[in-house]
Amino acid sequence: MKFTNKDALLFDLDGTLIDSVPDLALSINQMLNALDMKPYPTDIIRSWVGNGAEVLTKRALSGSIEISPDLNTAYVEKALSIFLTYYEQNVCVETTLYPNVKSTLETLHRSGYRLVIVTNKPEQFVRPILKHLGLNDLFEMVVGGDSLPKRKPDPMQLTYVCETLGVAPSNCLMIGDSKNDIFAATAAQMQSVGLTYGYNHGEDINSHGASLILDNFADIIDALVPATELVD
Repeated sequence: MKFTNKDALLFDLDGTLIDSVPDLALSINQMLNALDMKPYPTDIIRSWVGNGAEVLTKRALSGSIEISPDLNTAYVEKALSIFLTYYEQNVCVETTLYPNVKSTLETLHRSGYRLVIVTNKPEQFVRPILKHLGLNDLFEMVVGGDSLPKRKPDPMQLTYVCETLGVAPSNCLMIGDSKNDIFAATAAQMQSVGLTYGYNHGEDINSHGASLILDNFADIIDALVPATELVD
C-alpha cells in the first residue's frame, strides 16, 4: 500500500521510536522498593508499558497487567509521584532508538513532511529524551499524555494536532506500535501504520485494523508517495 497526499506524520514515542523499557523498569522498581514492595523483572514490566505513567504505576502496584480494583486512590497518587521523581532522574540512561529511526526521520524531515509526536508519556519527559537522542529539532509539535484531558485510544490528541497544524485528518498519518495508536487514528478518521516490534501487550498488531503493517521503520519512506511524484 502507498499513502498519498500526506502532509503531517504523527509518531507514537515509546515502542515506536524508542525502547524506553530499561529506564521505566528501573524507575518502577525504585518506586516499589521505596514502598517496601517486591521488584519485577524487566520483561514483566515491558508487558505493562504503553498506556501512560498512571496505568503503568497501577499495574506495578497490582503486580499484573490487570489492575486491581482495590487500589487506594491516595496510595496510587503517592506511588505515581514517587515513580515520576525517579523517572525524571533516569529518563534517558539506557533508552535507545530502534533501528533506522533517526536516519528515516531525518529523510522525512528533509522531504518536507511535518513531524509530530503523539504519546501517552507525560509531556515533561518527551523533549529531554528527544534532545538526548538528537531528534528534538525534527519535530514541529509534541503532544503528551497529560497535554489534554484525554489521550489515545481517544482521538482527542490527533484531532488537536490536525486543528493546530491546520491539516485535515486525511492528510495525516498516525504511526505507532499498539492498538491505542490504531484505534485513535481510526476514530480520528486518519490512516495508520502499525509497527510489529514495539509494545502491544503480546497482541498481534495485525488484528487492530491498521492501514499498513511494517516490520522495519525505514519502510515508512517507501510507503509514502511524495507530492512531486503525484505531479509527475
